[in-house]
Parts: sequence; C-alpha cells; structure tokens
Amino acid sequence: MESLGLPQPPTRIVISEAGLRAAARPPCMIKTSVGTASRGVWLVIDQATLDQAVRELVAADGFADEVLVQDFVAGRIEHAQAVFDRGALLALHVYRQVASGAGGGPARKLSVRSDDIRQDVATIGAALGWHGALSFDLIRPVADARPLYIDCNPRLVEPMSAQLAGLDLVDLLLRLSLGEHPPVAAPPRDGVRSHLGMQVLLGCALGGGTRRDVMREGARLLLRQPPYAGSAEELTPVREDWCSAVPLVATALILLAQPSRAAALAAKGWGDHLLDAAALARIDQGFGQQA
Repeated sequence: MESLGLPQPPTRIVISEAGLRAAARPPCMIKTSVGTASRGVWLVIDQATLDQAVRELVAADGFADEVLVQDFVAGRIEHAQAVFDRGALLALHVYRQVASGAGGGPARKLSVRSDDIRQDVATIGAALGWHGALSFDLIRPVADARPLYIDCNPRLVEPMSAQLAGLDLVDLLLRLSLGEHPPVAAPPRDGVRSHLGMQVLLGCALGGGTRRDVMREGARLLLRQPPYAGSAEELTPVREDWCSAVPLVATALILLAQPSRAAALAAKGWGDHLLDAAALARIDQGFGQQA
C-alpha cells in the first residue's frame, strides 16, 4: 500500500511483545498476519485491553510471524470484491455496510458505485499481477473522503450482493479457472439492498437486545417491513429454498429462549475450520511431510 501511494490508517509492523507495546497507541487495532471472521483481531482502547491482546497473542504464538498495529479510524465501512485476469481488472462490486451483525460482519448492505475504489483496486491488482478473486474492507472517515484500506482477502467474500446487483462474480471466477479469458463485465447496479437474516438476529441480540427486541426484528424480517422492504435475503432465501429456513428458525428460537447465547452461537457457527496462524502452520507441516 505504501509503495503504491494508496490510503490506509497509520500502520506499524512488529515482531515481538516489546515492539507491540511500544507501537500500540490506544485506540488502535492489532491484527495477526492471518485471521478469519475477526479471529486474530483486537481493538485496543486502554492498557487492560492491550494486556489481554498480548496474552492471547503469546498463547497463540502470534509473534512467530509479523503483527500489524493500526490506528483506529471510525467511519462508514465499505467492501469491494474484484476478479482479475492476470493483473487486468475484469469486474468490481462495492457495497456499503448499513448494519452490522456478529463479528462486525455486514447484516444489511447497499450496493454503491465508487470510481475511486475501482481505480485503487485496479492499481493493486496490476501491481500484483493478480489472477482470480481479491476482496477488500475499507473505511470512509467521512462521507466524501477517500476510503482507507484496512483488510484484504484472496477470495470472494459473500458474492450474493454482487449477484443481486447483476454481476456474477462466481461465474467469472469459474471461467478463469477453466483457462478462459472473459471480457470485462458491465458494472453492477447501485442502490440494491440486501440482508442476512441470521446476522440481523445475532446482531440484535449481541447489541443488548431482549427477547422482545429479537421477536420484533424477526417479525420485520418475516413481513418484509422497513428496513427490509425491498431488500433481498442473501443467506437463507426461504422462498426459493425452503430448507434454508431450518438454520434461520433454529437461530431465532435459541435467541428467543436466551438472547445472551448470541456470542457463543456465533462462535460455534464460525467453528474450527477457519484459518489462523496455527492452522496454516499445520497445513505447511503437512505439505512438508508429503514433499
């Protein structure tokens, strides 16, 4: 990012506990080199949260690789998903996070057009000679400010928002995997709204919602009342796939019985299949043994 002159929050890279304590100036974010679904990420607001982050990093052998420290920046969260053909940008979809759910992930989304993000993403892909999918998380400190890049994934992340907006990123990725060279895709529609019902309910409970709050939010989802009027369900589209009602109803019943179980429910749903530094070390070890 620095070599390309692209915007990000003030950032330091450290490799030890002493280096981390010297670089961390609350409020700040601490991130391990690898993490999924908010694993390996800490928001440090004071000395106590810094000490807790250090303890967890040491326990997970987090200093075996680089650790990133970034100044905390408040603002509007946006997400960008791109597909490249050997460095050439084929398609880009950008959506705004309207409301968050478990783990800070989006519960409600709005597709938007962003020429500045398109230019930045194209620059990154060209510099890397990237082939395949690349996704970014960004923060706009104020509405018209240039976005700051805070995260990157070498994959598609929840591509249904793009699909609903008229851009099939998965098809493009599959065609690339077959050795094809698809033409540059037409830009998706902006203003398309979507949501993830399970994230909505978990976010309501995690935000301190009571049983009545969860029931009220569930009723809005079911009846497509505002803010879900005109919004499409991404994860559990019951009208097209009735079986998808099972996890949604199960989540609702658990939260209605005990809203405080939201955190444990979300953590169990993410599961141990998510990548972290320890998982990558096991994968590397397995490949080494095969070689």
